[in-house]
Amino acid sequence: MMPAGSLLDTHLTNLAAALVPYRRCESQLARWGADLAHRLAAGGRLLVAGNGGSAAEAQHLTAELVGKLHHDRQPLSAIALHAETSALTAIANDYGYTDVYARQVRAHGRRGDVLLLLSTSGSSPNLVSAAQAARDAGLTTWALTGAAPNPLADACDEVLAVASPDTQVVQELHLVTSHLLCEYLEQELAATTDPAVGHHVPADPAPAGRLGSGPVRAGVDVVLDGGSGQQVDA
Repeated sequence: MMPAGSLLDTHLTNLAAALVPYRRCESQLARWGADLAHRLAAGGRLLVAGNGGSAAEAQHLTAELVGKLHHDRQPLSAIALHAETSALTAIANDYGYTDVYARQVRAHGRRGDVLLLLSTSGSSPNLVSAAQAARDAGLTTWALTGAAPNPLADACDEVLAVASPDTQVVQELHLVTSHLLCEYLEQELAATTDPAVGHHVPADPAPAGRLGSGPVRAGVDVVLDGGSGQQVDA
């Protein structure tokens, strides 16, 4: 019989191990968030897609952008492509499942928009096809994946790859990434809102390496070994 707590300890150990390299993604998260803030506030659109659990996480992100995370602000255009079920099933039926996202990208995407694709394996053919369609249409392509290299990372302009072989850990850190993107986005919008007119002042997308006005710590302290006090500072 498996000892009590061993599943929990194993999961938290794997999560803690992945958090160490994940903390180095802070500048990328801040840059992506600021870039999205300027693009979406200026009328651009974020398209998001994934399969299975990654589809659910994609829809979580769009809900935060169309609604809000912390602060009341203008609604921002963000569409989870899998949620358009009639279009998705029609495309799958008529063209095949590999094209379910690529065809929607060609329909909805415009030059300057962003396509964000989520995949734990980084090898889903329908996401790779969507990335190729987006690049042909002039969209910026980002990927959230598991360990790289992988085909989706190679097909996109930029990738944030979670260094873990554990699918659950990868999905959990993709959710953290979605929340941090929204936090950095709302921070950037607040910093570039003119109080005299009460709305966002358009600006060029944030340059590479730009950080927000305050760092967001992406790590946690995880206590392992049944509470013995041994800590992993992630």
